[in-house]
Amino acid sequence: MRYLILSDIHGNIEALDAVLAAVDPATCDATLVLGDLVGYGADPNAVIERVRSLSPRATIRGNHDKVAAGVEDADGFNTIARSAVSWTMLELSPENTSYLAALQQGPQVVDDMIEICHGTPYDEDAYVFDELDALRALESATRPVCLFGHTHIPVVFTRSRQGLEVETPDGEPLWPVTIAEDRRYLINPGSVGQPRDGDPRAAFAIADTTAGRVELRRIEYPLQTTQQKVIRAGLPDVLARRLAVGR
Repeated sequence: MRYLILSDIHGNIEALDAVLAAVDPATCDATLVLGDLVGYGADPNAVIERVRSLSPRATIRGNHDKVAAGVEDADGFNTIARSAVSWTMLELSPENTSYLAALQQGPQVVDDMIEICHGTPYDEDAYVFDELDALRALESATRPVCLFGHTHIPVVFTRSRQGLEVETPDGEPLWPVTIAEDRRYLINPGSVGQPRDGDPRAAFAIADTTAGRVELRRIEYPLQTTQQKVIRAGLPDVLARRLAVGR
């Protein structure tokens, strides 16, 4: 199976469309979405409708999805995130609000090789930032490859008998990871719509279970158009500025 992996789109339709133009979904057997379709960006309805048109094999909820749909409150959000999600709640169509509310909680097992989650397999809202976080997540994973999002930072944690290795793509437009049978992997493809690793390009991944390979990829998109939309919508200006620096 060949999967298109999308995570943390955050209402950025320009970034999503650039990814879909770079990798025709028809060349993949299925799409996997790791949560946070909305929040921060000015096109929540367009993003949801585009994702739904892909008929993903699995789509799990993110923390912004839950709050925007009214499933949870925004108590854990900072001022900027709370402002953006409040705007998103007013902007969403009733149909798309219902869609977000119905999204399942991760983790979800996809096949014999892959499971997906938003934060971690043991807590959908927990962040994986360091080796200790990764080890705990790997211990709770049930498949050789666990794909996660939430941090907006592409990274690969690999556990073997020798210990834990941490690797990052470091700006490569295509960075392949070969899946070895005697190792376990925790892989974040990065954020489609709001990268936070200092690289403003949209991030996504392709996973090929037949070839035993996961490719982390980056693609440029018209971010100035996205910035203009954010400002015109009346969202906090910082949400437009941070797109240009990938933070």
